[in-house]
Amino acid sequence: FDELIPLLRPTYEDIQHISDFLLKTTNHRPKIAVICGSGLGGLADVVQEQDVIDYSDIPNFPKSTVQGHRGRLVFGHLAGKTVVCMQGRFHQYEGYPLWKVAMPVRVFKMIGVETLFVTNAAGGLNSGYTIDDIMIIKDHISMPGLTTDNPLKGSTNERFGNPIPPVSELYDRELRELAMSVAGGLGLGQAVREGVLVQVGGPSFDTVSVFKLLRRLGADCVGMSSAPEVTVARHCGIRVFGLSLVTDMAPMESDLPPTNHLEILETAQTRALDVQKLICEMIKQLPNNNDSIRP
Repeated sequence: FDELIPLLRPTYEDIQHISDFLLKTTNHRPKIAVICGSGLGGLADVVQEQDVIDYSDIPNFPKSTVQGHRGRLVFGHLAGKTVVCMQGRFHQYEGYPLWKVAMPVRVFKMIGVETLFVTNAAGGLNSGYTIDDIMIIKDHISMPGLTTDNPLKGSTNERFGNPIPPVSELYDRELRELAMSVAGGLGLGQAVREGVLVQVGGPSFDTVSVFKLLRRLGADCVGMSSAPEVTVARHCGIRVFGLSLVTDMAPMESDLPPTNHLEILETAQTRALDVQKLICEMIKQLPNNNDSIRP
């Protein structure tokens, strides 16, 4: 039975226990959380007055196993606001159920987080995109969700949120407008798009036929993360901004070079500083009470 405990969906009290541990371990009380995607963990390195907590030290917390995900929480100050950064996220292809992939978001809610920034590296599907483009996510398609694998499945405790919530507006419109305004001010307007992310299960990069199908479904980028965390965030009342960095173009013909994870990490580094500047400036412009934003 003890071996099965890590596989069981946590109760409200389980999440509270993790949250209490974090609040006892750091004096920081963040209202903003950032999930750093593949190759984009450098944002956490510029956090000031850091309290760093390895995932392995947090009771009943998942562990990162993928290259490019360091596996720690970084609490501190960023752009004048108190934040917590996930320097490494979790994926379904690591063997985690989707509820566990998104479990840190529930923990963030209990420690007081009100706004979540989600970043990821993604493959471009839209022929009008190029490598190094930054896509502001306006909506997503969850392929696991279409096959009934939803991070909210079995979540009936109403203290977490409405058991059957609407998710038609996952990505906050005001935050998206703020991002566009900030990108223009930073001279990034030419590189910034707004589009739809599709999440697939991974870990393999898909076939040409799958990529063509995903494009026909209306997706502009494809990745292996973000949808579970975003869904759970909205479920528990956290507003969300999402961003995909286009690190490669999904091959639409079989004779094109295949996608490579190490190359994705290398490509992410070429635009990582711009992504960092964009998010830092957005956080700087957020009001201290996280009320409405006026770009």
